[in-house]
Amino acid sequence: MNGKFVAGGIVLTAIVFGAGLYYSQIYAYYKPIDANAPAATVRLTTFDGVTEDILAENFNGIDADTSPIKFRACFTTPLSLPMMTETFKPYTDAAPLVAQKWFDCFDAGRIGADIEAGTAVAFLGEENAPYGIDRVVAVYPDGRGYAWNQINHCGAAVFDGDPAPADCPPAPEGN
Repeated sequence: MNGKFVAGGIVLTAIVFGAGLYYSQIYAYYKPIDANAPAATVRLTTFDGVTEDILAENFNGIDADTSPIKFRACFTTPLSLPMMTETFKPYTDAAPLVAQKWFDCFDAGRIGADIEAGTAVAFLGEENAPYGIDRVVAVYPDGRGYAWNQINHCGAAVFDGDPAPADCPPAPEGN
C-alpha cells in the first residue's frame, strides 16, 4: 500500500512541476508592450547610419526581461515601401524568430518565407542594441510590419566565448 502512495506522489509531483515548467516557458515571463511606451517606437537605420523613428500604428508587441531576443511586434505603417527601400538599410540575414502561439499576429514562418520570396523587405532597425543583438523590421507593400530581435555576427562570436570579429565594436566588459 505504501508503494502506491510513493508512486502516486512521484507522478503528482512530476505533473505539477511539468505544468509549472510549461507555464513559465510559454506565458510567465512575457509582458505586452503598451502602444504608448518607448519600447513601442519602431526605428529604422538610414544608409547614413542614422536611426530614425518611423510612423507605426496599431502596434501590438511582447517582450521579456529574461532574454534580449524575446521581443516581437506587429504594426502597420503608412510609409510606402519604395520610399523605405531608398531611405533605410536592408537587413540581409533576416531570420524571424518564432513567437508564442498565443501571440498570433506574428507568424515567423510566413514572414521568413515572404522575405525570401521578396514579397516583404527586411530592414535594419537598430544595430547592437544591446551588444550583439539587432532589431530587425520587415515591411510588406500594404504597410503591415513586423519586428523582432536577432543575434548578429558580433554577438554570435562573443556569446560563444570568441573574440569579437574585426568589424565589430568592442564587446562590453563581462562578455
